[in-house]
Amino acid sequence: MATTNKPIPGGKTHNMSNRDLAILTAMSIIGLIASGIVIYELYVIHHPPPFCVLNSTLASTPFNCMKVLTSGYSSVFGVSLDFLASLWFIINIALVFMLMYMARQVAKRVFYVLFVWRFFGLAIVPYLIYLEFFVVHSICLYCTIMHGAIIIDFVIVSYFLFSRHSKIRTYLFQAQGLA
Repeated sequence: MATTNKPIPGGKTHNMSNRDLAILTAMSIIGLIASGIVIYELYVIHHPPPFCVLNSTLASTPFNCMKVLTSGYSSVFGVSLDFLASLWFIINIALVFMLMYMARQVAKRVFYVLFVWRFFGLAIVPYLIYLEFFVVHSICLYCTIMHGAIIIDFVIVSYFLFSRHSKIRTYLFQAQGLA
């Protein structure tokens, strides 16, 4: 496992361990895979994604991705929510890599941007869940995976930003006495 402040080519340093990098990107990768499956299956080969209709319910609401993915609520200004989700996860991953490789002062700002970005994602999830359960009356398995990834992503970044046990927080904020 790599350590913080490890020299890399070009004189910059890592601002986190490989373990922390994996933790900060894991849920975004899972969310990106889920959104990528939907984009490929639905928009490229024009088939329902696998496991789209399940013979089970959650709170009396059936699992039916196609009903959700083709509803009038599946796009914003003509742009599919799946494309927007993929973009959200890609930006999320890019911010984590910027956090890892940028100079400490810039990395601090990136850390705050990452927190706000993940909060923005978290703020949208309840509305999307409301639409699935109470408006469309169907649950999309892939959407649920993405919602879970967004929620867990926010919990993870909150831990790294606010926990006194966070090595990233300690490294980035030690000079200010905030760690």
